[in-house]
Amino acid sequence: MLLAGLAAALVWTIRYDGYHSDPAGLSWRYAACWALFAAAAWALRKVPVRQAVALVIAGSAVVAATGLVAPPRTSTDSYRYAWDGRVQAAGVSPYDHAPADAALSALRDDWLFPLDDACQGPDRAAVPPASDGTPQCTRLNRPSVHTIYPPVAEAYFLNVHLLSPDGTRHKPLQLGGAALSVAVTGVLLLVLRRRGGDPRTAAYWAWCPAVPVEAVNNAHVDVVGVLFTVAGLALVAVRHRLSGGVLLGAAVATKLMPAVVLPGALSGVRRVRDAAAVLVPAAAVTALTYLPYALASRDSVFGYLGGYVEEEGYGDAAARDRYALLRLVLPDDWALPVLLAAMAAVSVAVLWRGDPSRPWSGALLVTGTAFLLLTPGYSWYALLLVALVALDGRWEWLLVAVAGAARYVTARAFDDRELVGTTVYAIAAAAVLAGWALRRRRTDPGPGQRRAGTTGTAAAAG
Repeated sequence: MLLAGLAAALVWTIRYDGYHSDPAGLSWRYAACWALFAAAAWALRKVPVRQAVALVIAGSAVVAATGLVAPPRTSTDSYRYAWDGRVQAAGVSPYDHAPADAALSALRDDWLFPLDDACQGPDRAAVPPASDGTPQCTRLNRPSVHTIYPPVAEAYFLNVHLLSPDGTRHKPLQLGGAALSVAVTGVLLLVLRRRGGDPRTAAYWAWCPAVPVEAVNNAHVDVVGVLFTVAGLALVAVRHRLSGGVLLGAAVATKLMPAVVLPGALSGVRRVRDAAAVLVPAAAVTALTYLPYALASRDSVFGYLGGYVEEEGYGDAAARDRYALLRLVLPDDWALPVLLAAMAAVSVAVLWRGDPSRPWSGALLVTGTAFLLLTPGYSWYALLLVALVALDGRWEWLLVAVAGAARYVTARAFDDRELVGTTVYAIAAAAVLAGWALRRRRTDPGPGQRRAGTTGTAAAAG
């Protein structure tokens, strides 16, 4: 019943086009979805494992399908994906021309490049007029800059375009996101069953509202990287380090962000040879997937990546509300050095003390810490974190995904968006620390228990 309520609430939310006109109302709908998700996941704990697995799989398909009920609502990234696929199908490197470039004007259509009156409304960027002088705009964001997407993502865009019938517009990318999100659920269940975990934690991904909203409705390519990451970590856990490294390299060549899980993939590794068995194939796959595009392109295959980092304020803490929690207690100039030092310390701790049979546990710690320190403003980044939570079971980290959604949507309803972003990430950090303290208390015996344990051990030895 809770799962059915969640599906209905997701349809109600995704069909509501309130991102620009009513972010507060949209936030309340998000809150209802997250509350139903939490209740459903909590209730699932009492369901026998066999029935729970069936519920997780069925629920994953239903929840993913809710993302198909409307065009993309809160992001225009998938329009850029469709354009990059079309450009490649025409035999042009996506890294050589910005969408507004007149050299590609023959590839424009009324869907991605509306004319005249259709240019009214949000999420429309002006481009040079059509050949007959008619005013023209585009649904694509940043139409004057080159693409930033890595080569595996570009290959995905091309294949979706080639497999899509004419006139299907945004639906093929949404269907691809739905299929991939269910595939991630399947891999999670397989890994949890074979590694002695609780398969019910797969619901943290399968039923999470972030999945239908970001992976399906907005069709973010991050879900491709999530699938490769989960499968890669699973292989590393059973010491298939070479093949695991290959998949992790494919994940990095999809969105770059999955590189943050590499310290987790090396959890507890003591020998250089074992570390190289993961890192070398990962680096080789990343380089080899870039190579064909580098040979076919006149311009840099890194496109607008450097400009994007600067635009988002990662180089200058004062430029945007990045490093929000660090800036609460530190001068702006200290934020980046302290972040680098903190990430290095967490990574070393995972490398030294991590459990090699559970590399996703270390990966979750490093990835979650990065999110709390960077305080990103885009909610789809958290898809990777959600999948790691499903593998590891530490549900409190899901509050970081909630914070990302609140920063992206809810903050729009307030004059001081930076304050909202800082507040929600601070709440998420407090929840993570509380969860850590509670788990430590449950696993660490008290003084009386330790004395009893010592007496019993001595008696047994005697």
